Amino acid sequence: MAGRGPQTFKKRQKEQQRKEKQAEKSARRLERKNEPPPLLDELGNPIEEDEDIEDPNSEDDPYGLDRPNPLLDGLK
Repeated sequence: MAGRGPQTFKKRQKEQQRKEKQAEKSARRLERKNEPPPLLDELGNPIEEDEDIEDPNSEDDPYGLDRPNPLLDGLK
């Protein structure tokens, strides 16, 4: 049986690589499946763990929406 050609050897190697890659993929799929689901915001986007979750009732107003607007004061 030592008389097999180089093509057969290459095919066997290629098939082994394919099987290994497939096994790695299935292991990664199982890992992702077993992880807890990510935290999502109201739009369905993932929230990073180190990202601050803003309290809508907080005293901070980073965008200045609660400050009086001098341009609108004359319209009242």
